[in-house]
Amino acid sequence: MTSNASATAMHELGFYTLAGAPRSPRDLIAEVTAAEAMGIGSCFISERFNIKEAATLSGAVGAISDHIGIATAATNHNTRHPLVTAAYASTMHFLTGGRFSLGLGRGIDALFDAIGLPRIKTAELEDFVGLMRRLWRGETVLGHDGPCGKYPYLRLDEGFDEHIPITFTAFGPNSLAFAGRACDAVVLHTFFTDETTQRCVRAVKSAAENAGRDPDSVRVWSCFATIGDHLPEAVRLKKTVGRMATYLQAYGDLMVRTNDWDPAVLKAFRADPFVASFSGALDQKASTAELEHVATLIPEEWLAPAASGTPENCVAAIQGQFDLGADGVILHGASPDDLAPIVSAWQSHRDPAEFAHLPANPGGLIERR
Repeated sequence: MTSNASATAMHELGFYTLAGAPRSPRDLIAEVTAAEAMGIGSCFISERFNIKEAATLSGAVGAISDHIGIATAATNHNTRHPLVTAAYASTMHFLTGGRFSLGLGRGIDALFDAIGLPRIKTAELEDFVGLMRRLWRGETVLGHDGPCGKYPYLRLDEGFDEHIPITFTAFGPNSLAFAGRACDAVVLHTFFTDETTQRCVRAVKSAAENAGRDPDSVRVWSCFATIGDHLPEAVRLKKTVGRMATYLQAYGDLMVRTNDWDPAVLKAFRADPFVASFSGALDQKASTAELEHVATLIPEEWLAPAASGTPENCVAAIQGQFDLGADGVILHGASPDDLAPIVSAWQSHRDPAEFAHLPANPGGLIERR
């Protein structure tokens, strides 16, 4: 990367590498290189237990980049020993010169049930975050017995005195409150209505303030579906209908409850013979014709919270997320190549002074001047 990439970095924007079901994890090399050259400020890494293991992908992104911020969004605290996770984060922290944020999430209950892991509780998360903070400060932890487990001995390096930001992916009230009082940044969910986004931002900032923290220091990222009309119709269908349908498959009740949508629509979606008999994630395995059928089951207003249309239309929608209180916007579900005309239009639209306080690290401390 050239020094120009750093000078033009837009720390208010992020993207997910390897969105959806990639053919190969090596695709991230071209994606991250393109994103950094375009000035996208942060790279988020989701985890699926196939070819998207988060620690491996994080190291790859850190090795091939120079300026872009990096965050997992998300991995789970109970899939690795705490010492392994702490060492993973500290390794990334030093590898990237402080550009990495460890991003955690609750995971999907049905998956945890299937693979024999306990469902994650808020108390476990809070206990775990406390352990990470202590280990990164160089402490030796003896005889820990808390909600996240019993550990006789934990230590990384007594010479450490590091702050590694922790990001949390949240949308339930308990998760939002936890993130506000204990974490450095929050990633919201895709397809949130304007009212839901505003409410979630307020919940995070209020929880931070109630915990004696500066509410402005906790960064809230809107995860905003971005599907320009320059993409083929079949691709747009997969990134809208397919993605929403997959969310409804995995945690539809929470999506409906969070957005105050009609639960009868979800019930009808689940009862549809095609959906009920479909095996796997709809956004990965359904054909275009099948997604066209699924589209008849999902109201347009459920898909409306997104950036769509011309680049100018997308830019207006992205600006709307900042107007609702978001500190950053993840242009979700699209590769940097897909986003190129939209990012270019945003670069022409943005006021650099509005975002000058944002650090490169997507969970980094916000320093208002």
